[in-house]
Amino acid sequence: MNMQANVPIRGPLIAIGGAEDKSQEAAILKRVLTYSATKSPVVGVITTASAIPEDVFKGYETVFTTLGASEVLDIRIRDRSDAAAERFIAMIQRADVIFISGGDQMRLTNILGGSPVLEAMRARHAEGAVVAGTSAGAACQSSTMVYGGAATDSLRKGAVKMAAGFGLVDGVIIDTHFLERGRFSRLMEVGATNPEFLGVGIGEDAAVLFDDDKILAFGPGHIILVDSSNITGSNVFELDDGEAVTVHNVTMHALVDGYGYSLSDRRVLGPEELGANSLEPRIAYT
Repeated sequence: MNMQANVPIRGPLIAIGGAEDKSQEAAILKRVLTYSATKSPVVGVITTASAIPEDVFKGYETVFTTLGASEVLDIRIRDRSDAAAERFIAMIQRADVIFISGGDQMRLTNILGGSPVLEAMRARHAEGAVVAGTSAGAACQSSTMVYGGAATDSLRKGAVKMAAGFGLVDGVIIDTHFLERGRFSRLMEVGATNPEFLGVGIGEDAAVLFDDDKILAFGPGHIILVDSSNITGSNVFELDDGEAVTVHNVTMHALVDGYGYSLSDRRVLGPEELGANSLEPRIAYT
């Protein structure tokens, strides 16, 4: 890979499972700031997904300021006209860290999809800015996202609803609050119909860093991977919507802080292989 010094090809992309610690410890959010490779980064918080944007912003403003951010920008985009507003584009362009809050991911894609703000976000990410999101702000990062499906019984054809996401990472489907809300059957149904996608189930107070072809886990919680690439059979194509799905030979992995996964050869990477610095920023851009 040809890379000039201090000119990153792409910034870090981080997905958080939701309900992350916002106390003074705040291990995950602290790590998010370190990836900016800036001593006192400017953080832009996008609260589009939330029904209570003021409260959500205040919470993140407090914790990011405590953790060392020089400024926390309130990117309060509420409709399609906001998503084209120059003042919000300027905030995105200033941000070293772009943080997408939780809420409703369909609000995110409906309001930001195809917008100048989303294009500005992609451009800043390509320049090296960190893009991170929690809950809905994590689920929207993939090219295809889950936006609905009962946790109790989603192994029925058509039970899981999917739509286009922001396309920041390919080859995966991200689900959040994964263990706490019992969403295993959602990613199994996704795997039965779309076995090329790796299901990435992120527990609360857990996160992943997408690093080229690797997924790196960090934080106190669990990451569950649902790999359907080697399934040996399913009845899904024979069914009408709502009928029960069978799927065979699904592989699952539970990862914790320090472990990773290779997307290119579909295997777990242990701490010994990854090394002590696997989660350190690879390049500084300031």
